[in-house]
Amino acid sequence: MTAPKKICLLRLSAIGDVCHAVAMVQQIQAQYPASKITWVIGKIEALLLKDLPGVEFVIFDKRAGLQGYLDLYRTLKGRKFDVLLHMQVALRASIASLCISAKVKIGFDRVRAKEGQWLFTNHKILPQKNPHVLDGFLGFAQALGVTPQSPSWQIPISDEDQLWASEAISSTKPIAVISPAASKAERNWHSEGYAKIADHLIERGFDVVICGGPTLAETLLAEEICALSEHSLKNLVGKTTLKQLLAVLKLAHLVIAPDTGPAHMAVSVGTPVIGLYGHSNPHRTGPYLYQDYVVSCYQSSVQQQYKTPLAQLPWGIRAKGQGLMNAITVGQVKDKLKQLIANHYPELQ
Repeated sequence: MTAPKKICLLRLSAIGDVCHAVAMVQQIQAQYPASKITWVIGKIEALLLKDLPGVEFVIFDKRAGLQGYLDLYRTLKGRKFDVLLHMQVALRASIASLCISAKVKIGFDRVRAKEGQWLFTNHKILPQKNPHVLDGFLGFAQALGVTPQSPSWQIPISDEDQLWASEAISSTKPIAVISPAASKAERNWHSEGYAKIADHLIERGFDVVICGGPTLAETLLAEEICALSEHSLKNLVGKTTLKQLLAVLKLAHLVIAPDTGPAHMAVSVGTPVIGLYGHSNPHRTGPYLYQDYVVSCYQSSVQQQYKTPLAQLPWGIRAKGQGLMNAITVGQVKDKLKQLIANHYPELQ
């Protein structure tokens, strides 16, 4: 396939998903270095990726309503792309795609092109059987003729942000980061469990850092964990930019998190992750390189809710309801910690 000269990528959110998309973008750049890439992205997500090499970012503010679409139309008016990679099935993204002029508009295959996405595209990626989200994204690179490679990431971190992180978590001990909060509270494990795991890590010789965003819910959860812990924890919740958080995750020896953006940020900087899953299929949305360390009650939860074996349920189906994550035990997480440390840091056993 001839390398497209001008590529537009449409993926607005969320943090984890745009981290997956980076791996795809950088595979396109490796095979087609002369192609110019423009990425239409959400406002928050742009804060993490704005200095990605060789990519022009156009910010779409979904909170601006109609004005956000008008701003996008004015920004891209008169510009024509060879290809649009329409990588988000949400209807708001499909409406945004109407502001992008491209000869070829590639979307998901018909099974995955939900919310009518197939109406807004004229080409589709090949169907895939039970893919991880990242593998689904790599299907867009393959549609351009890119030979798939094992995912890797190069997300810049400035010297200033690296220095900030080094000073913020200054320690002679190995660092364990707990990022306890997902975007929906039902996906969180309980504060008692996090506190017990934090104490276990400290007793094994780690320093423990709690990270997260500035929302009230995240702040309160972190405070609960610190109050329940028998040891002193470093609480950085709400105190980092996304870039500073990425730098902290890079310095860490391991990360513990539910289904949340920082888990995938950690993967992008090569830090092993223990993912805690109860509502979504970890084989679809879990930490891509560290599936062996996932602690999951998803299969039992979803089978109980739908009275059907997992193999007979749709790949992306979610379990619903509060309290599902309570099925994850402290013992299970300790077992995964033992396995991770043995595999990556045998000197710390």
